[in-house]
Amino acid sequence: MHEALDFDEFASTRARRLFQVAYLMCGDFHQAQDLVQVTFAKLFAVWGRLGRTVPDAGLDAYARKVLLRTYLSQRRLRRSGEVPTGAVPELPDGDGGSASELRLTLLAALRQLPPRNRAAVVLRYLEDHSLESVAEILGCSVGAVKGLNTRGLAKLRELLGEDRELLFRH
Repeated sequence: MHEALDFDEFASTRARRLFQVAYLMCGDFHQAQDLVQVTFAKLFAVWGRLGRTVPDAGLDAYARKVLLRTYLSQRRLRRSGEVPTGAVPELPDGDGGSASELRLTLLAALRQLPPRNRAAVVLRYLEDHSLESVAEILGCSVGAVKGLNTRGLAKLRELLGEDRELLFRH
């Protein structure tokens, strides 16, 4: 299937995008690096078998699925590791702040979502996957993905309040 694509080439071309997805899911730079590293370790362990069972086009989806399952697994193991904050940081008055401040506000709000809701929102709206694709990655039904997204977006709206409109101006 992907005889010509060796593991090193795959890892070097996908690392940045997997890191971005991992960071959006966990909200921590170092944990995102760890998630990507563990994901690549798991992929390396089965790379020979993947060559026979997964086409080149499916490798990215498979890697995202491994990343997501690793993230959810680590979340279950580290439930007490996260320190909740009292509120989403306030945006400065005036023009609504810079794009980086808006990004930080959104990331802070994303970190307050439950892990599966966060993963569903990130995959659906930030990674632009179809409902069916998200359902396959999460290992649940399309209806469950819709529910996760609905609850996740409602919580984000609640957390962002009036500031959510600023996110769409930039």
